[in-house]
Parts: sequence; structure tokens; C-alpha cells
Amino acid sequence: MNQYTFASSHRNVLLGAIGLGIVCLILTWMGDDAYHTRFWTNFLHNSVFFTMISAMALFFIAACVTAYAGWHTTFKRVWEAYSIFLIVGLVLLAIVGLGNYFHWHHLYHWADDAGVEADPILKGKSSFLNKNWYMLGTIIFVGAWAFFAHKLRSLSLEEDLVGNSSFKQHKSMRFWAAIVLPIFGFTSAAMIWQWVMSVDAHWYSTLFAWYSTASAFVSMIALTILLIIFLKNKGYFTVVNDNHIHDLGKFLFAISIFWTYLWFSQFMLIWYANIGEETIYFRERYDNYPYLFFGNLIINFLVPFFILMRNDTKRKFGSVSFVAIIVLLGHWVDYFLMIKPGALINRNHALGHGHEEHGADAAGHGAEHAVAHSSEFVAGFTMPGLLELGTFIGFLGLFLYVALTVLSKSALVPKNDPYLDESIHHHVI
Repeated sequence: MNQYTFASSHRNVLLGAIGLGIVCLILTWMGDDAYHTRFWTNFLHNSVFFTMISAMALFFIAACVTAYAGWHTTFKRVWEAYSIFLIVGLVLLAIVGLGNYFHWHHLYHWADDAGVEADPILKGKSSFLNKNWYMLGTIIFVGAWAFFAHKLRSLSLEEDLVGNSSFKQHKSMRFWAAIVLPIFGFTSAAMIWQWVMSVDAHWYSTLFAWYSTASAFVSMIALTILLIIFLKNKGYFTVVNDNHIHDLGKFLFAISIFWTYLWFSQFMLIWYANIGEETIYFRERYDNYPYLFFGNLIINFLVPFFILMRNDTKRKFGSVSFVAIIVLLGHWVDYFLMIKPGALINRNHALGHGHEEHGADAAGHGAEHAVAHSSEFVAGFTMPGLLELGTFIGFLGLFLYVALTVLSKSALVPKNDPYLDESIHHHVI
């Protein structure tokens, strides 16, 4: 079968997941603090996570087209469908941007004009960390990504209609893909700094954009593996074989190691330099979130490393699916750890709680003031709770609902892609 039918049973399951997510967000709102910090951090966390998965799908399509790659052709429509979620992601993150203007939340310390005036470090960063840059950057840059995603998919669909005698569409895809890569490279870094890194407004890292996008890329590969195997079990994607899954498994394995390299490099270099405004980020997580901090490394490195190290394991659908599920959840927790600690500190400052500085020289370097809560358990912040997991399921249901709706609008396997035959006969020794 080369035409996916969005079965009512699948649709109902995903709508149920979305409903669960909405209920969890409502319950979170009802039991939250005055700034609804748990609600907004959950909303930001999942909006960024799934938008970045969508963006990574666009990036990898562009990278494969530019590199004249053909191995992915039989299932490239999955990535095209994922990339269309950027339109939804734009709306979600624009809502967060509006919250900066209307004071719906206190996620970002730099959004408080009075606080910026009293803080020389934030004042120095105000040309970039401000409400207008956040909102316009989100609209313009994510809007551009969504445009590119739509353009590349439109050209891909045109190939199905014109026949294999014309390479015009594929040449156009190479042109647009070559434009996507540098633009996405610069703008994705700028936006991840705005959305996530600026939650800890005094902190910065030149490796953060690489680190967070590597996390999103691994998540995208994991979700690709899971959806392809699910559809194959339903009788679709018959031309996708264990060699394709093997290659996806290699990316899952390799980029997990690359993510670990970035994790260690960022931690080791910042810790070794011992500069207050840099080390405070890790000090907060090391001291107050040790289970998540070290568990993050175990789940996202050791599990894929030891299971996928063997070459034949990457061909076993059960093993690869298990690792993909663990890695997807693991990197969702990774984004949780990027956002929650800084947001909790910002909330406590906003609510007027006491604070203390971490480190003897923290004040001299303008380090982030942090509430001492190392022995406290804060629901929804210290560890993901049931409401966080329910919200994740809701956003995952929304993401897959959009993706499967897009998949149902066209042939699953492109008919006239010049690399289709190569992909069908793809074989890895």
C-alpha cells in the first residue's frame, strides 16, 4: 500500500492523547503559583521540543538533498510530514512571545524591564534579549523554516506528477536545500538562545546551540524509527527494509555519541575555566538536580551505546524501537533540565523569595542569584511528574496527528524521485 489512510482508530487515539494533554495543562494551571510557572514551563518545554524535532526534519531533508543522498528516498515523506509541524510550532511559540508582552508568565528574567535596568549584565544583553527580538525572531525565522518546509514538500509532490523524464523539480529542490542549510544554521542558534538558554539569563555557552540541536536531532531520528516501524506493521512502507532501519539506527547511535561529546565538552570546559556566570548553570543542576543531571547521561549515552554497538542490533526492529523510545523520553528530559531549574529561580525571584549566591566569587562575575532549594522537592520542577508526562503525551499526539494528516495527503513513497531505485535497492553490509 502506497497511500496511507488515517484510520479512525488511529485518529481517536491521537485525539485522546491531545485531550489528555489539555486536561493536564488545565490541572497544572489550577494548582499553580501566581505566575503559573509550572504551566508555562511545561508549555514552553514541549513547544520547543517538538518544534525543534520538526526543524531537524527540515534540516536533514535539506542536508540529504544537497549531498546527493538517495538512501532515505523511500521514507522521506515522513520527514516532509514532520517538517510541516513547524506551522503549529510557530503558533505555539508565538503564544509564549505574547506572554512576554502581557505578563502572562515570568519565564524570562530579562522580560522584566525594571529588573533589566537594575542589572548591568542584563542591560548589556538587552539589545538581543528583549520582547521584540523574541517575538519577531520567532515569527520571521520559524516562519521562514515553515516556508522552506512547504516549498521542499511541494517540489517533492510535483515530481509525482511530471514523470521521471524531468529533473527540473529535483534541481529546484537542490537550489532551495542549499539555501536552507546556512539560513537554518544561523537562525536556529539565535532562536534556541532566545527560547531556552535565556531562561538562565546571566549564563551563556558557545556550545549550547550545538548541544540542544543535537538533542533534537536524536529525538527526530528516534521518532522517525518508531513511526516507520509502526506503519510497516500496518502494511505500509513495504519497500523500506532492515537496511534503512539499520542506517537510521546508525544515526541514532552516532549522534548519541556526538551529543555526549558536547555534553562533556560543555561541562568540562566551563567547569575548568571556573568563570562565575558560566559555572552557575552547572552548579545549580549538579547540586539540586543530581538524579536528572547524571541520569541524563546514562539514559542518552549508555543505553544507545551498549545496545546499538553491535551491528546486527540495528537491524532488529524490537531492539531499535526500544532504544528509540528510551532516547526520545531521555532527550525530552534533557530539555526539561535545560528549562526548569532556571525558570524556578526566576519564579522565586518574582515572588520575592530570599536568595543566596552560589560560589564565593559569584557576585564578582555577575552570576545568577539562585534560591537554595537543594533539599526541597518542588512538584513539576525537581522531577517530571504525572502532569508533565501527560502534557508530553498531549503534544506528542498533536505532533503525530499533524504528521499523519500530512502523510495521508500524498503517496507514501515518491514515484519519480531520481534516487528512488537506489533507495529501494539500498543495502548495507
